[in-house]
Amino acid sequence: MSEGFSTVIIGSGTKKVTSSHKNLLQNFQEYLSVEKGLSDNSIYSYGYDLNKFKNFLEKEHIDFLEVQANDIVRFLNEERNRKISAKTIAREVVAIRQFYKFLKDEKKLDSNPTEKIETPEVMRSIPDYLTQEEIEELFNVIKEDNLYELRDKCIFELLYSSGLRISEACNLRLTDMDMSGMTLTVEGKGGRQRLVPFGEKSLDILNRYLKQSRPYILKNRNCDYLFVSKKGSFINRKSVWRLLNHYIKRTNIKKKVTPHTLRHSFATHLLENHADLKSVQELLGHIDISTTQIYTHMANKTLKEVHKKFHPRG
Repeated sequence: MSEGFSTVIIGSGTKKVTSSHKNLLQNFQEYLSVEKGLSDNSIYSYGYDLNKFKNFLEKEHIDFLEVQANDIVRFLNEERNRKISAKTIAREVVAIRQFYKFLKDEKKLDSNPTEKIETPEVMRSIPDYLTQEEIEELFNVIKEDNLYELRDKCIFELLYSSGLRISEACNLRLTDMDMSGMTLTVEGKGGRQRLVPFGEKSLDILNRYLKQSRPYILKNRNCDYLFVSKKGSFINRKSVWRLLNHYIKRTNIKKKVTPHTLRHSFATHLLENHADLKSVQELLGHIDISTTQIYTHMANKTLKEVHKKFHPRG
């Protein structure tokens, strides 16, 4: 057993939720695209690995929502016995771990069965981000005299200026705003709350959205959520992703841009302007500072490019 994965026994702590494996996987893939901003290839890889795991569970007559750590260990050991490469197994661990983190964050589970399974070291890919010039280009193509576009610009402004996740922005309620203190009470992953500041530009566009755009869109309907849709309810993250793509097409930006790209840009620009890593970690709502450290690589890459371009011995 020493060459394989060790057995860990923990309670599953699951809620029995009637939901098909297919729907859970589809929701997870949508999350990877819209919120995490992963490439199509990465999403395909996650789907491929999770489908292998799904087939194993179906063979064992185990539901996704009733999985325990031991079930995952048995799957991984079965993969090892089939001579699957260590690199592929490491990728499978990451896929399963992220999937169950997602299910717990979405309140499908009370606990994450992967928490006591060791995660292998994997190279983190550096996420893409927009330069400050590209941010300005994007915001400049959104027409504030159109009340729907004013709403959209307000959403994007908060994503960029406060570093919010798209789900955090969509779930904001009117009571979460402190306009005088210029802060938002944000509920992040796992129900953890944090206080996030916003700046003068955000305050200005929020005021205009609340006075002009939001009443126009609601048309005398009531809604507790800050950002509202034509239907009179909260605007969902998939809609925001589609809207952002619509505006990107008006620009000369050739990068793949998702709502999460604005969060990446927020963190990168703070570090480029010499913010300390601990403060950025708190603003982003990261529990582990190692998650935040990836942005130092992005900032360092930019500094190297500046050095190479402008220094006489670059």
